[in-house]
Amino acid sequence: MSSATIYDVAGAAGVSLATVSRVLNNPEKVKEETRQRVLKVIKELGYRPNVIARGLASRKTTTVGVVISDITRASVAQMLGGISDIAQKYKYSIKMFAIPEDSDVLDALQNIVAEQVDGILYLNDELNDKDVDLIKRMFLDNNIPFVFANVVTNDPSVPTVSIDYYKAGYELTKNIIEKGAKDLYFLTTARRYSVNDKKEEGYTKAMKESNLEPKVIRTSGDTSINKPHFETFFADKNVDGAIAVRDSIAVSFMNTALDNGKKVPSELKVAGFQNTKYAVLARPQLTSIDIPVYDIGAVSMRLLTKLMNNQEVENIRVILPHYIMERQTT
Repeated sequence: MSSATIYDVAGAAGVSLATVSRVLNNPEKVKEETRQRVLKVIKELGYRPNVIARGLASRKTTTVGVVISDITRASVAQMLGGISDIAQKYKYSIKMFAIPEDSDVLDALQNIVAEQVDGILYLNDELNDKDVDLIKRMFLDNNIPFVFANVVTNDPSVPTVSIDYYKAGYELTKNIIEKGAKDLYFLTTARRYSVNDKKEEGYTKAMKESNLEPKVIRTSGDTSINKPHFETFFADKNVDGAIAVRDSIAVSFMNTALDNGKKVPSELKVAGFQNTKYAVLARPQLTSIDIPVYDIGAVSMRLLTKLMNNQEVENIRVILPHYIMERQTT
């Protein structure tokens, strides 16, 4: 009896595990030349797939893969709520996949594709255009419908559901300028992401329109890192306002300001993005851009359903409305 494994077949045929899996379970989704090459290797090696596993894979249950980077973020949890509610309506099964920031994305994606999911929702606002292109090509090459949730990209062929982050950044900045802020800082992440870049572009436009100098500070979303960074902030800077790309960063900055004797909002106005639980739990409560993350999750799931069923879709790039939730910090 042959001891050859699926890994041996993939290596000998020069294809991914996902391709071998598709040849066995969904051969119509694999190019003829590739399929014949894999079948030839299977015969030569005497590979025998696990019959039970193949039986499970052939069931008609629709399975959606949901890819996340950090489940601990409040916005991700809310988005998953929207996805779950729509998935239950359609009786879909959900498989969760985590790709932490320090992971090998290509390797992780190959493992996800090998799971034979029927569609994929990719939840990650911390992507740049290069990341999006890599992920898109992986899913297209394997004929898997996909939707990016809360992701910004300039590629018109990529299905996305998000808000207009450029417009949100612009409107929030104008709002705080109108309340009297002149030394208004923008607190963003050191690592560049498309979503945060759009927020920054909106902030910069609003500042320049008001003949004010844009002041961008790059730090970490990790409070254990940004708090010591903020500790030295007030020693050498004039600051009467701050907009952070995340509520958690905004609250961390505000707490440090309060510890340094700043009065919020009379001396310092602070605002964030996402309108998460941190905004409401903060004292004073934080002004924030309300991003409808539950709706982003639900609409993304509906869009993916149409793509999986080959239904006609008028617009694969959905922009949902946002609002400024004004609270005590402005």
